[in-house]
Amino acid sequence: MCLSLLQVSAPDPSDPTVMRTDFWMPCSPGAPGATEKNWVDIEPHQLWEEPVSMRDMEASLTRSKPSVNTNDMEKMTQFTRDFGSEG
Repeated sequence: MCLSLLQVSAPDPSDPTVMRTDFWMPCSPGAPGATEKNWVDIEPHQLWEEPVSMRDMEASLTRSKPSVNTNDMEKMTQFTRDFGSEG
């Protein structure tokens, strides 16, 4: 399976004072500078995961939609009333 990756520079996880240039970060296929690679072409220590901040989490919560609709919640509430247990 091919993936689109960007080569990035980032601090070494074991020594943040050292910058490494051999990291690869997943990206969209059309991203400028994207390179197509297979998973077997990359060592696990070369994958860069962008840190997730509290701001990222808060932004995702504003865009997330409920995974359960009101009708499903009513059915679950009725089930709990009928059988006396959750789930």
